[in-house]
Amino acid sequence: MCMCISKLARAPKNRGANDREFSLFLLVALFLGLASGIYNSIFPNYLNDFYHISEQQRGFLEIPREGAGLIVMFVVGLLSFLGDIRLSRLTILLQAVGVLGLVWLAPAYSVMIVWLFIFSLGQHVYMPLTPKIGMSLSAREHFGMRLARYSAYGLVASIIGNAIVWVGMRLFHLDYRPLFVCSGVFYLCAMIAMWFMKADKPERGSRRPRFLFRKKYMLYYVLCLTNGARKQIFLTFAPWVLITVFGLSAPTFAALGIVINVVQVGTRTLVGRSIDKIGEQKVLTAEAVLLLFICLGYGLSGSLFSAAVTVIVIAACYVIDSSMSVVEMARSTYMRKIAVLESDITPTLSAGTSIDHVASMSIPTLGGLLWAATGTYQPVFLAAAGIAVINIVLTSRIKVESV
Repeated sequence: MCMCISKLARAPKNRGANDREFSLFLLVALFLGLASGIYNSIFPNYLNDFYHISEQQRGFLEIPREGAGLIVMFVVGLLSFLGDIRLSRLTILLQAVGVLGLVWLAPAYSVMIVWLFIFSLGQHVYMPLTPKIGMSLSAREHFGMRLARYSAYGLVASIIGNAIVWVGMRLFHLDYRPLFVCSGVFYLCAMIAMWFMKADKPERGSRRPRFLFRKKYMLYYVLCLTNGARKQIFLTFAPWVLITVFGLSAPTFAALGIVINVVQVGTRTLVGRSIDKIGEQKVLTAEAVLLLFICLGYGLSGSLFSAAVTVIVIAACYVIDSSMSVVEMARSTYMRKIAVLESDITPTLSAGTSIDHVASMSIPTLGGLLWAATGTYQPVFLAAAGIAVINIVLTSRIKVESV
């Protein structure tokens, strides 16, 4: 692996600098995909099997996990003097340390929360840096395709990571520890690949903390808020409906996960090309309209169809909804194209991540209260449909000046 990184670092001089840097960036995507594919596959079961936590404790974990996303804009602001590449190295290192700490240095639930927060902080701070770095290595007219390519590399690697878990546990009877170590090693490899990338020079005055809000970016901020609200309703309650109402088993969810990952490989390319050809406004409006029908499918299918048909409809909505997460890149490229200054991009994307997580921390509680008050899940998704309508109105106001 390290030899592969070194070869990329010694790329021929006749290649463009951006091509060399982007090749290394794709290598980062591969290693991160492998690492996250392993981690995401085993972490929920690890919590249950190792700590035997209650539902209340599992719910509490969302506070430190999503709380890390809430403070992203402050962390990025305070460390903006490092530049995007150096800060990315640090965030990936935090993820590696967090994963290895979880398995080696977390004998108690309370200690595990500390390592989970460290991991989540690195994960969330890296989120806004990814599109910024990708766009800095791309021409304006190719923003969508370059980000889609990075995302597709990570997704394919994530599928391989899932396969490593399946083969390791089923055929070689591995327990959690070697798999967590394998994930941590891949995170370290991603950091090494990022280390070979040329560090960006901090801009003049960037040693001052960057906390930025501009009136011009207000639509972007609101889009992040509504996206976070609707997204968290799906992430929290769609799987819960399939499990508690329709009794879907873990192997069935694994099969759905494979379908989702395969579909996402195609949607990433499609969305990336669409951003470049028809623009962010049409892409985000199409997403909002599609999500409206998906939410209605979640909320109304139980009243319109038999239980057997309803579970198929909801499972299909689950797959399509999961596959639409790639459209997030359109919000990033939109922000990049309306930026007043180049130095505005990273702090604004970071602010968007924090605003998104304001909704992510509050919506599960409100949705749970609504479900408990009505005794059924349908109102939760009908509320999400209302948010989708708001998104349609907001995306109709997007305007990007052509260059």
